[in-house]
Amino acid sequence: MTHTQEMDIYMSGFERIQDDEDGTATVTPKEPGADGQQVGDSARKKPLCLPGLDQPAPDFDAMTTDGRKTLQDYKGKWLCLFSHPADFTPVCTTEFMAFAVNAGKFAELDCELLGLSIDSHFSHIAWKRNIHERFGIHIPFPVIADIDMKVAQAYGMIHEGASETTPVRALFLIDPQSILRAMIYYPMNNGRSVREVLRLLHSMQVSDEHGVATPEGWTPGDNVIVSPPVTSASAERREQMAKADPLYKYTDWYFCERPLHPPRPEQKNVPETAHETARAGDASAQIKTVG
Repeated sequence: MTHTQEMDIYMSGFERIQDDEDGTATVTPKEPGADGQQVGDSARKKPLCLPGLDQPAPDFDAMTTDGRKTLQDYKGKWLCLFSHPADFTPVCTTEFMAFAVNAGKFAELDCELLGLSIDSHFSHIAWKRNIHERFGIHIPFPVIADIDMKVAQAYGMIHEGASETTPVRALFLIDPQSILRAMIYYPMNNGRSVREVLRLLHSMQVSDEHGVATPEGWTPGDNVIVSPPVTSASAERREQMAKADPLYKYTDWYFCERPLHPPRPEQKNVPETAHETARAGDASAQIKTVG
């Protein structure tokens, strides 16, 4: 093997070990940092592990401002687990206040709130008290003190491009069977829309209960999307079905909408009791007398 060939092997990331008897060379990959070379950031960084949608949510057992909490504690209810970069920071404060103000709406949807950051529970307690003192808003939900970053790592909250020790603004919606149903990631400098989280939660619950899909920006009262046909025969019947049902909004065989609930028929004001009937008759007589 010539010197030029050896250099080509070395520069391509391999090093020459020895020449075999037949004149061929045995080569092996170079170790990172060999020969005093600098190890790049890509070699040092750990791969980001994210949980999967529609799969069991990663289990956890963590200290919070309300004592120890586990994923099993939320079995049978929806859970909104969300991380924030740090306590006593302005953007995080606005988010916490928004979650607190809307806690009742989450409860109406049978959903618990659980915050997280890599701060101690003492810091969390002090921050919650400060928000109440300075802004007059009580934070009613617990906050995980994830100092060892176990929960953050399990849920892919640490993005080394943003910070190696601080979670990004991650949010996870977990259903009553502990299945991860939605993930949202925001950058550190921009706060989340709690209204959008509520809209998404309500949309998923409607889809689960009624077997429909919801269009972009769906809110309660809007039409839902009827599941498209899966066979040619059912596609042929879809237009006829739409014509037979005035509630259908037919655009094409694959795109049909309809109200989630049929409109209620208008009801006339009918007296409910004989006493009310008599009163109505007396009033009618008085009107005739006055006329």
